[in-house]
Amino acid sequence: MFLLRSMFVLVTALGSITAPFQCASDPDPNHRLEDTPSEALWHLARRFEADGDENAHRVTLEELVERYPTSREAERARLVLSGREVSDEPEVADGSEVADGSEVSDESVE
Repeated sequence: MFLLRSMFVLVTALGSITAPFQCASDPDPNHRLEDTPSEALWHLARRFEADGDENAHRVTLEELVERYPTSREAERARLVLSGREVSDEPEVADGSEVADGSEVSDESVE
């Protein structure tokens, strides 16, 4: 009985020592397995656009802006709804430029 209990304590101790190495504390956002809700709506709107369903495309972008107004995708949705062309993956360095090099003004965001 003593030997069994000692083995259990040893296995538990070894397991707890390796636990911090098994779990990453901050996952890399470039390797996420799931989209955020605003990203999912953005991709859905782009799918509707590709399928030629302009009404569903517009309604989905409007829903995105209404539900997630501060998200990066909402900013892109506002630009698309205003008639501007936006790439699928913009690089926003300081929040004032999108990938196509055009500037985002405060009026176009609101």
